[in-house]
Amino acid sequence: MQPKVRALAIATAIVVAFGAGAVTGEVSAPDASNGHGHSVIDQAEQTIESQAARPVSASALQHAAVEGMLKALGDRWSAYYQKTDFRQFQQVLSGAYTGVGIWVRRSAPGQLRVMSVEAHSPASKAGLRVGDVVTSVAGHRVAGSSVADVVSELRGDPGTIVRLVIRRGASVMDVALTRARVADDDVSASRVAPGIERLRIAAFTSGVGRWVRSRVAAANARHLRGIVLDLRNDPGGLLSEAVESASAFLAAGPIVSFVRRGSAPRVMNALGGGDTSIPLVVLVDGGTASAAEIVTGALQDRGRAVVVGSQTFGKGSVQAPNQLSDGSALELTIGHYLTPNGRSLDGVGITPDVLVPAGTPNATVYQRAVEVLSGLTADAGSAGRG
Repeated sequence: MQPKVRALAIATAIVVAFGAGAVTGEVSAPDASNGHGHSVIDQAEQTIESQAARPVSASALQHAAVEGMLKALGDRWSAYYQKTDFRQFQQVLSGAYTGVGIWVRRSAPGQLRVMSVEAHSPASKAGLRVGDVVTSVAGHRVAGSSVADVVSELRGDPGTIVRLVIRRGASVMDVALTRARVADDDVSASRVAPGIERLRIAAFTSGVGRWVRSRVAAANARHLRGIVLDLRNDPGGLLSEAVESASAFLAAGPIVSFVRRGSAPRVMNALGGGDTSIPLVVLVDGGTASAAEIVTGALQDRGRAVVVGSQTFGKGSVQAPNQLSDGSALELTIGHYLTPNGRSLDGVGITPDVLVPAGTPNATVYQRAVEVLSGLTADAGSAGRG
């Protein structure tokens, strides 16, 4: 067993073993001579290996141990990925993976909610919706399981089947989904009115920022008079992609500041060369979270966009993966971010400038966005502030 992982595994094993013994009254006095010259962790490992009535594999101990330590943090965003799971996690952030096509997030203790559904995915074809609550995956209840473990069950080889139990309001559904390679549909562009283009970002995966910048840079060539940046049900993704995406609309200056324990705040600035003139509306809702809130907060604070929709999710923390020696990884919350005006969005979210109730039909939302853009366009060049 690797030293770091062994330490994690045995630390949890000690708690489990002692707790069971205390209940049954069978804890005997320790034999100090057994562990002479060894650390307590080494002693515990030797004791478990030689005396435990039920053998436990080293990998099972490692997994349980890390999960136990993460629970001690009391942080719902931290997660542990075994080696295979971590590779799949990296594939998701690259924009392509094999699974069922949903993003899930812990919305309350013991509750896992669907935050977005990938178009044309197995989940989409089966009729899953944003807001559905996942109660069971592959026969295992999600209550008490980490998000990483649940997501690991959702992924798998193409053509294999995974069963989900979904709660939607008072209804409970048992759904069988056939895993498939999920296409990279994280970005798309469409016209919602003459001269108005909608840029949809489903998640901030690798390459999204470059795509946004290229679309905005060519706006004049396409004779656009406004852009609708649609971040509804966008669960977030890579911080670097969020910064690059926001940079498409800003010439310079701060986008987000990142506060890490024991360090001075680190300011991340726009890359430069963004379009600062084309009228811009950002669409948000309760599924707009994390990196998507960073983009929204920056554009709102800098007066660059009008935010339309309903209150956003309110995730103001940043996670980073730390790979361990066996290929597994810990994804830990390492800090919190602030918008350019110093706002923390954690547990609060962003209040739109123009409120549109959640659940409003898309056609109505687009109409409202176009009305806002028309107002911005009508005002452009006809008034000014000194």
